Amino acid sequence: MVSFLYKNEGDKLVEFFLIREREIKTASNGSEYANFTLERNMELIPARLWDITDEQKQLFQRKAIVKLEGIVTLYRQQKHLNIQRIRLSTEEDGVNITELISRKGVSREDLWHELRMSMEDIQSLTLQTLIKRLFSQKSIRDRMTTLPAAKMNHHYYYAGLLEHTVHITQSAYQLFPVYTKVNKDIVLAVCILHDIGKVKALSDHLSPEYTSNGELIGHLVLGIEMVNQSASEAGISIEHEEIVALKHCMLSQYGEHGPVMPKTAEAVFFYTIKKMNAQLNALDVISEQTNEAWTYSPMFKRKMYIQENDKGV
Repeated sequence: MVSFLYKNEGDKLVEFFLIREREIKTASNGSEYANFTLERNMELIPARLWDITDEQKQLFQRKAIVKLEGIVTLYRQQKHLNIQRIRLSTEEDGVNITELISRKGVSREDLWHELRMSMEDIQSLTLQTLIKRLFSQKSIRDRMTTLPAAKMNHHYYYAGLLEHTVHITQSAYQLFPVYTKVNKDIVLAVCILHDIGKVKALSDHLSPEYTSNGELIGHLVLGIEMVNQSASEAGISIEHEEIVALKHCMLSQYGEHGPVMPKTAEAVFFYTIKKMNAQLNALDVISEQTNEAWTYSPMFKRKMYIQENDKGV
């Protein structure tokens, strides 16, 4: 497939996509049409189907895999896909849905192996018991290893949460020889558990939306509740010094934008590597999706310079 990015106005596109979002609207002549957000390999493509029928409204909903033929059009200086033909995919098509929503080079199996190795490096019996109790639950393992880290901005693809978690942990290992006074066990534990609440805050890995608890409570509080519950079930006091240190790091991971500011060496250490990982990942994704040297980033809310794409202009 030639990327939508490199298609020009009037070009035809024929491919399989996941319907990420759908909105039914009414045209000025009274007919209904659908605005779609289509997803394939990290590309989110706006598309429109005019004169949608009642049958099509039943078929082409969020999370459906479709094959479509469309023409690239320009609307308000933005490229859209005007759908000419569309159908649901069939078993005979042999489409692997995880391939549609994955980022090239991200291996769920390899990342999960790396994370398990990091769990074994924690020397604290208290923290190791807590982590193993949490991940002994299949539902948590399955969601932790398939969900994106966010709906948008950074690691918003299949297994993005796992990749984000592993890369932060790997960064910590690299910096431990420099910052020798931080408590390694606390840092490794928060690297592994800082976003555990997202397994309850996000609905699924295909077309993630916030659950009711995600909207009303948020993943930080949900994560703290999960830590408290697992600690209590394991006979560990939620006031245990290491548990409190872990929870402080989790709650202060967003710095001034979170409920508390980092107030320990471990919290400052973790806040810094998490922020760096999220921001650099956002830039990596932009560099894969554009051929422009300067590109607007929703995360940074400004244009960013993508050096490797510089054409010397």
